[in-house]
Amino acid sequence: AFATTKRKSMTKTNILIPCLFAASLALISCDDDNEAGLKTQAHDDNEMMSAMHAMSAEMDAMTMTKDADHDFAAMMKMHHQGAIEMGNLELEKGDDATIRSMAQMMIDMQQAEIQELQNFMSSHTPVASEEGEMWGMEAMQAMDRMDKNADLEVLTGDTDHDMAILMINHHQSAMDMA
Repeated sequence: AFATTKRKSMTKTNILIPCLFAASLALISCDDDNEAGLKTQAHDDNEMMSAMHAMSAEMDAMTMTKDADHDFAAMMKMHHQGAIEMGNLELEKGDDATIRSMAQMMIDMQQAEIQELQNFMSSHTPVASEEGEMWGMEAMQAMDRMDKNADLEVLTGDTDHDMAILMINHHQSAMDMA
């Protein structure tokens, strides 16, 4: 009986020790460095990501008219405003001349496009259609992909890096909606 109890105890110990070792390694390796050695920042603490999330929340709350043209214009207006907010963060905190220049150009272009989108929406009466409803569902799927892809990006807290990496997803989703 003693040998059986000891064998059971050793089996538990043989399993428990490797599990504890693996768990401690996992905790030790969960610091703020990624595989490339870059410092990372939690997505919820990142200002660029916060701007992306605010834009997405606004778009998610939008009431769709089921008119693809009208809904596209409304979504792009919000999407462009989100990019402007991110561009303003870049201008405020970034230090890379190339990225800052791109941010300013993006702000200027998207402000002009917002005005065009607003003019269209003011002069257009939405007409619901089955095609418009289908487009709306596909557009929301594109936004979901953007959000999921952005959440997978390694954010460092470096404004220039984070602006560049998140704008790739941001603009890809706009092309998907277009």
